[in-house]
Amino acid sequence: MTSVAQPPAKERSSSPASAPASAQEAREIAEAARETEWNPSFVKELFEGNLRLDLIHPYPEPNPEDVARAKPFLAALEKFLLERVDADAIDRDGRVPPEVVDGLRKLGAFGIKIPTEYGGKGLSQLMYTRAVSMVSSICGNITALLSASQSIGVPVPLKLFGTPEQKKKYFPRLAAGQISAFALTEDNAGSDPAGLSTTATLSDDRKHWILNGEKLWCTNGTVADVMVVMARTGPKAITAFIVEADWPGVEVTHRNQFMGLRALENAVLRFRDVRVPVENVLWGEGKGLKLALITLNTGRLTLPASCVTGAKRLLEISRRWAAERVQWGQAIGKHDAVAQKIGRMAAETFAMEAVSDLASLLADRPKTDIRLEAAIAKMWNSETGWRIADDTVQIKGGRGYETADSLRNRGERPDPVERALRDWRINLIFEGSSEIMRLFIAREAVDTHLKVAGKLIDPKSSLGDKLASLVKAGLFYAWWYPKQYFGWSLWPRYAEFGVLAKHLRFVNRASRRLARNLFHAMVRFGPKLEKKQSVLFRMVEIGAELFAMSAAVAKAQLLVKKDPGNRGPVEMADVFCRQASWRVIAKFEEVFGPEDDRAYRLAQDVAANRHLWLEEGIAGWERPAGQ
Repeated sequence: MTSVAQPPAKERSSSPASAPASAQEAREIAEAARETEWNPSFVKELFEGNLRLDLIHPYPEPNPEDVARAKPFLAALEKFLLERVDADAIDRDGRVPPEVVDGLRKLGAFGIKIPTEYGGKGLSQLMYTRAVSMVSSICGNITALLSASQSIGVPVPLKLFGTPEQKKKYFPRLAAGQISAFALTEDNAGSDPAGLSTTATLSDDRKHWILNGEKLWCTNGTVADVMVVMARTGPKAITAFIVEADWPGVEVTHRNQFMGLRALENAVLRFRDVRVPVENVLWGEGKGLKLALITLNTGRLTLPASCVTGAKRLLEISRRWAAERVQWGQAIGKHDAVAQKIGRMAAETFAMEAVSDLASLLADRPKTDIRLEAAIAKMWNSETGWRIADDTVQIKGGRGYETADSLRNRGERPDPVERALRDWRINLIFEGSSEIMRLFIAREAVDTHLKVAGKLIDPKSSLGDKLASLVKAGLFYAWWYPKQYFGWSLWPRYAEFGVLAKHLRFVNRASRRLARNLFHAMVRFGPKLEKKQSVLFRMVEIGAELFAMSAAVAKAQLLVKKDPGNRGPVEMADVFCRQASWRVIAKFEEVFGPEDDRAYRLAQDVAANRHLWLEEGIAGWERPAGQ
């Protein structure tokens, strides 16, 4: 790979470009990449008014053989992290030292899920997320290095879609420690792949694809040996290619710098007439976007698991400080304002772990659909954890805002709270922003309704299609809709859960109410529903809370069964569910957002420069003409 160099602005702008995609084209490309067949999904059933507790209870447990195989590796990894990794120095210097990367290679940390026949550890998704989340409790930069290489880099799509020849060629190299990356994002193509401008055209001899374009924000791009690159191979066709970093025409043009994760090896990549052998196409021509979405279903599970250990570290810091710090004659943990924060942090950390472990355990089950579970785990854990990070800064006060180096230099314990807050913020953006996760979840939540009655609200449908859809919808909703009102969710249902049973009864009732609200929204807004994102987002947030409540209760039940003397899990789940119930009730009250339209109109006026007077007072401000 060529050295990092920043090309002139004119040169950068000459990368291949395509005309902006229309909204219709963007929707068509996104829809074409969706998986349309569903295996049983707990979350999908929740959105349809069904509490399918049998899908998550008894709470799944890992395979004992897998746990035993992972134990030596996890122990060695923990020892390495504690003895060899200085996270503050990595943050300060903006680099992970070569000796640390080499040490991770020797441990096999770059091949955790790669099958053993190719030299990898061959561990499960759960053991992988436990390994990477352990890293997160020490250093988020190393988490990003390992995760980008294995969660969304070459190994996962290669395992899922690679040919035997591709696996034989690349798996041993990756297991030995070669670093990989995933190159999708561009200046005009992030969550919307229709804007993709990188192209690949078949050579005259049909032996190579000629790759041209530029990729933005490619994590590991500056250090990757091999990467998956997405490129257009037709008007609506996106294809995935395995590209080696040292091939002619592959260039790193810039290493990006960020607010947090300061050692993140993130690059702008340029491809100029890169000759990619036809045998390096992954899965098949035109299947790249679907490959990316399937890869991310499990790939994004690393992030919620990392959020769990990050939250545990912050809880440890807050707990210790709340006991040591005395103000107004008693430890600050005795003051209600701080105690409420710590109680919520503990309960939510328990729920975060229940959600994360459940999603990973389900991913290890053959033919289990985890699309929605993974998306909610990513969205909910990252947002809940962000609140925990913010609360920890508040609890620590000035010491939470002060850097660890500064604390250390003046003789105090160097709790890295300030660094944790900076590093955590990207979690709400990485691997699908919170907004994109909500859109994805909302689209899948209404999938059944669109299949039943979609043509009724589709302005392009013919009269005949609408009439046929009307009959189909009438038959379906004649039994479905009353069922959402007349379900049994009273005592003694779920009595085997003891004091937690009332929370499952609440989830049962709320699930049916959520299903009714989704249906009402479709009737009320028709084809305009997709633009009512604030309405859809509130319903997604309700579904996320219900999923977290269910996971917390199921996990508490498992832990108490294994250790009846420890009532801690029940207490944690009970407090969490009580607080989550009030959040759900509040969301239901505001679900249709009576002020949404006014706020939207105001936003459009602001964007149209109609309220520039509001910016008066900033340096350099001049009153605009006519205002």
